[in-house]
Amino acid sequence: MAAKLVFLGRLEDIAGTSELAVVPGPLEQVLAALDPALAVQLLGERVRMALNGALLGDGGGVVLVEGDELAFLPPVSGG
Repeated sequence: MAAKLVFLGRLEDIAGTSELAVVPGPLEQVLAALDPALAVQLLGERVRMALNGALLGDGGGVVLVEGDELAFLPPVSGG
């Protein structure tokens, strides 16, 4: 079984998909296996992350295990 990355908003456009199955492990290792352009966008200071539905303060120390879902939430603007 794998962990899953979920891309929302403009990040889905950049990733070319809404979800991506990845090998579990430390977040740094997971991101290192992605396209570098996508990884840079995911690490943007305004991008928030939610692990299994719970918002994270930052990505430091995140280790994905089998079955985890890590969602990347881009900033949104309203009008």
